[in-house]
Amino acid sequence: MCAHNGGDAEGRVRASGGTEPLRVVFSCFWAAALAVLTLGGVAVAQTGSGGYRIGPQDLLEIRVFEVPELNIDRRVSDEGTINLPLIGDVPVRGLTDTELAERLKVLLETKYVRRASVTVQVREFRSRPIAVMGAVRQPGNLAFSGSLTLLEALALAGGLAENHGDVVYVLRRAENGLSDQLTVSVTDLLARGDPDVNVPIVANDVINVPPVVQVTVFCLGEVKNPGALAFKDSDRITVLTAIARAGGLTERASSKVHIKRRGADGRETEIVANYKRIVAGKDRDVALQEGDILIVKESVL
Repeated sequence: MCAHNGGDAEGRVRASGGTEPLRVVFSCFWAAALAVLTLGGVAVAQTGSGGYRIGPQDLLEIRVFEVPELNIDRRVSDEGTINLPLIGDVPVRGLTDTELAERLKVLLETKYVRRASVTVQVREFRSRPIAVMGAVRQPGNLAFSGSLTLLEALALAGGLAENHGDVVYVLRRAENGLSDQLTVSVTDLLARGDPDVNVPIVANDVINVPPVVQVTVFCLGEVKNPGALAFKDSDRITVLTAIARAGGLTERASSKVHIKRRGADGRETEIVANYKRIVAGKDRDVALQEGDILIVKESVL
């Protein structure tokens, strides 16, 4: 059994809007992830800011090897500038951390040192929110402080909902106004979590987890576990897969499978398939649709 205490996460994040073993594992994973974020803070320095453009109220960490006085943190003003010893006010709005480091290097080498080794890192992203949509437990807008990865963003949205699909989309607006879309496999994200799939999230990203469409068919009669069967729409749903999901045929089962199907006009049709001939490869396996009813009668022999 997994349990966690959300604690006072609102100081760092504000949300608006409102197979079984794997489900338990994933629930424990999201609970643990959220607990770590709550206790340790959202900032994760190793994610880096990548191509993120600096904006007002971002917190910058500046390090200059040759000038210890410039090893400081600075909050970007509402006007998009920072004030540094020796240099004074520096416009930083719209620059990446790499571009800002290069600008500071040039300023220092022009007036103060022969050679400057400058690094800049965005420690807190404050200028814009992100949105997490789709099959998560708490979809909506998130305002976060600190670096953020895809897994952390999903955890802050409550984790994946039970009806999540197989992929996560990260939509990011480029400088030219067009949008880039990154597609991440849910299985890879949860199993690996390395930077190839657990990508850094930046301000204004939209994370979308499309819900899976469920297809329900019914398998009745001489099967071991009769009843309703739920499949993903991406699954290959056939007579063989449905009977296998229902536990297989009983010893009394006939080889004939009756499939009752209701069309869009409300009329019911019946398809008869031969289970043994399908298994032997003599007949083609019959594809099933939403609402199909499979009936396996008792053999007369």
